[in-house]
Amino acid sequence: MDDKILHTLEYRKILNKLMQYTQTPMGRLAAEELKPSGDFEGVKRLLQATDEAVNVDRLKGIPSFGGVSDIRPALKRASIGGMLGTSELLSVGNTIGGARRVKRFLAAMHEDEKIEMLYALSDLLSEQKHVEDAIRACIDEDANILDSASSELANIRRELRGGEARIREKLDSMIRSSSVAKMLQDQLVTIRGDRFVIPVKAEYRSHFGGIVHDQSGSGATLFIEPESIVAMNNKLRETRLREEREIEIILHRLTDLVGGIAEEMAYDVDILGQLDFIFAKARIAREMKATQPRMNDRGYLKLRKGRHPLIPAEHVVPLDAELGNQYSSIIVTGPNTGGKTVTLKTVGLLSLMSMSGLFIPAEEGSQMCVFDAIYADIGDEQSIEQSLSTFSSHMTNIISILKRMTPKSLILLDEVGAGTDPAEGSALAIAILEHIHRTECRMIATTHYSELKAYAYERKGVINASMEFDVQTLSPTYRLLIGVPGRSNAFAIAERLGLPGAILEHARGEVKEEDLRVEHMIASLEENRLTAEQERERAEVIRREAEEFRKRQQLELEKLESQRDKRLEKAEKDASAILDKARKEAEEIISDLRRLALEEGASVKEHKLIEARRRLDEAEPAPRKKAVSRAAKAPRQLQPGDEVKLPSVNQKGYIVELSGTKEAVVQFGVMKMKVNVSDLEFLASAPDQPAPALRRATTVKRTRDENVRSELDLRGANLEEAIMETDRFIDEAFLGNLGQIYIIHGKGTGVLRTGIQEYLRKHRHVKSYRLGNYNEGGAGVTVAELE
Repeated sequence: MDDKILHTLEYRKILNKLMQYTQTPMGRLAAEELKPSGDFEGVKRLLQATDEAVNVDRLKGIPSFGGVSDIRPALKRASIGGMLGTSELLSVGNTIGGARRVKRFLAAMHEDEKIEMLYALSDLLSEQKHVEDAIRACIDEDANILDSASSELANIRRELRGGEARIREKLDSMIRSSSVAKMLQDQLVTIRGDRFVIPVKAEYRSHFGGIVHDQSGSGATLFIEPESIVAMNNKLRETRLREEREIEIILHRLTDLVGGIAEEMAYDVDILGQLDFIFAKARIAREMKATQPRMNDRGYLKLRKGRHPLIPAEHVVPLDAELGNQYSSIIVTGPNTGGKTVTLKTVGLLSLMSMSGLFIPAEEGSQMCVFDAIYADIGDEQSIEQSLSTFSSHMTNIISILKRMTPKSLILLDEVGAGTDPAEGSALAIAILEHIHRTECRMIATTHYSELKAYAYERKGVINASMEFDVQTLSPTYRLLIGVPGRSNAFAIAERLGLPGAILEHARGEVKEEDLRVEHMIASLEENRLTAEQERERAEVIRREAEEFRKRQQLELEKLESQRDKRLEKAEKDASAILDKARKEAEEIISDLRRLALEEGASVKEHKLIEARRRLDEAEPAPRKKAVSRAAKAPRQLQPGDEVKLPSVNQKGYIVELSGTKEAVVQFGVMKMKVNVSDLEFLASAPDQPAPALRRATTVKRTRDENVRSELDLRGANLEEAIMETDRFIDEAFLGNLGQIYIIHGKGTGVLRTGIQEYLRKHRHVKSYRLGNYNEGGAGVTVAELE
């Protein structure tokens, strides 16, 4: 793509904005060197990568490239045997760590949302954690060599610290001496050239032995190394040289590690730059509120509410345009300052952006084309240095375009034929446009010449367009109107500004009848367009309302289906809960039977219990039925021997005896239960023959007495008695269908409370327990929730 075209369409300004969103030098360089591509498949891949990055940004944010830097110069030096410094090695370690974090981030993202291109790219990053660990074990975050880098270095630095401490101690004792203190400018120890010295007044130089290393600017102070510590300083210097040699050994060792992976790391740096660049495109798309265009290579372009990305959002007017379907050329006519040039630049710049893999600031559904080249002649290119007039400059550009254009090019011409005699200019403009149109490339041109309106009207594949102008406010609206040629509006503007009517009438008389008819025709077209647009807007409103109604109906249907599914699911759960409850109650009753049998000496055969449990396991909860009246449950007075059913446990049995008019003892297999008559359903009358003698069975009394107590007072009882009472109390409460009970044990020493709570924790009927609240008795009461 011609750099001059990129400059004309302000493409470089987009790249400058893109560079601001990069995080690495490599990404910044990639953004700076970005150029539009004419490869259709390549552009689709670029846009797919940007789309994946936009999805990552939307779901989890942009990954951090912190610590990643351009280490390629260091890698090259390490590969040829040079020694890297601590800062360079630290950069290598940070880059390895940054690459690993980016790779893991995108791998985790790929599991949640498929990002095939980004994942494939990040998966190429190598894992060099062993090198990173080796560097971090030797170099801290401030690029200093750690004592732990080697045992030898640790020993040397211990010697250094010891030597320095001894020298300071020696010097401190000297400067505290009264005989020496009077000769010192300041009572302090300082360093000059790695040697410990003290500041001595110049007049005492002859009285003070040692080596002078420096003097103050005024010459009044000499920095002298006392003779008594010269040997100690020499020893310290030797130790520092040993430290430097050991550090060099460590750096060479780390450099060799880096040199061994230099090729892989150079490749990783390139990949990190590409990833950073792709995510920068996602960030600029978010900032511009841009969308992904649908690309084609057949010369079709359709912009929906396209916006120039360099015009502030509060000032930009969205552009709707279509090119390449029913017409391949658009001729935009109308006065200056109407927005014709901005329209050309918007189409051109958005085409360049899409061909560079960037999203464009337009609504979803916009389509862009991959052109082999975009040519533009926009603005005043007059050159004083080349002695070219405005007309000559335009002609030079157009001639260059005519030589290079192909059927797959996009041509943008601003004020074609301007800058010369109107008659010759219009004729030349028609000839140029006709030649370009015959080439079958895509073209948008702007002009002042009214003759081009007739050309566009008569020529197949060419259509008129204009920039809308509000005569009432005497200002342009900057909206592109396809199919309507532009009007000058000169008479209307002059009349609104107050030009006398006589002058206006005279002016109208000077206009040719043919031109007046054209103006009237254009006015009629514009009126019809406005009417059609209003009708279209009303139709769009009706369509949206119908669509919203359809969506609401769909949501209602989905809601009803969801409610139906939830109710069916709840019914299944309720049925399962009923069965579980029946089984649980039966197991508890059988357990109670065993316990009572042991206590009372009753004979309950184990195989009978197993058989009863098997029948209970095979039982299924009865389907829900509507509540029936008591009369339906008991059509007549129940008698001993009648077959009845207890719906709460879905079991059948027969009445053994009646306890008054409200309770009956019912035999269910091996179990007897005392239940309310109102809870029974009559099934069949007792047989005429006498019932056979029944075996002695343990009787379990289950009542629904509303007077079952909900609290138990254990104060004064010992722990064993209390547990027995608590066990009996819980059984009664459970059979009485109580959900919550209160056990009063008092505060005392806490032994009774602890024992009771330990017993509750293991009891099968106790769901949970807690100490009482302030208004329930506090720590003297335990409140238990029963299942």
